[in-house]
Amino acid sequence: MTEIILARHGETDWNVAEVFRGRIDIELNDTGMKQAELLAEYLKDLRIAAIYSSPLKRALKTAEMMASHHNLDVEIAPGLIDFDYGEWQGSSHEVVKDRYKELYAEWIKNPHQVKMPAGESLNDIRRRASGVVDSVVTRYEGTVVLVAHRVVNKVLICVLLGLDNSHFWNIRQDACGITTFTYENERFILTKHNDTSFLRLIPKVQFSDF
Repeated sequence: MTEIILARHGETDWNVAEVFRGRIDIELNDTGMKQAELLAEYLKDLRIAAIYSSPLKRALKTAEMMASHHNLDVEIAPGLIDFDYGEWQGSSHEVVKDRYKELYAEWIKNPHQVKMPAGESLNDIRRRASGVVDSVVTRYEGTVVLVAHRVVNKVLICVLLGLDNSHFWNIRQDACGITTFTYENERFILTKHNDTSFLRLIPKVQFSDF
């Protein structure tokens, strides 16, 4: 049996400011570092076979803090890199809502039908991230952690639950939240979703699905 833990990276300043990140390589802020530290502590007693990460610093640092407890090297998985928001990257939520009114409205209503200008669609993520999961369940028995991003994890959760991308907004993914699946009898079984219980140690922690 394989267990997959999907983890989102810790907080960045752009999460707080609600700026679209995508492929821009933003680092964790102080709160994000603390979140990653608490996540690593939370998982330290598990027997983890492998840890995969998006190549972006915010995910990689989160993964490295986990790996330090398990004598493991982090395996870089390009298929887990963040959603390419194209022209939206580096712009705030409010600017995007104003500048791309029709596309933003469609993104909120029908995210599965949107391709970002000079960027990706959710189907692009579905193809590349699913390949990482397929490789993991073929290669490993035991627990494997995948550290990625909000949009990537939400799409992967849809995939593993057998849902299409139209359900994207039905799924929440907070900073450092973890979602766990077991893979047995050729099906994925959800056992935990968006667990952030370990972050309650941070005073006045703000949970956000952005």
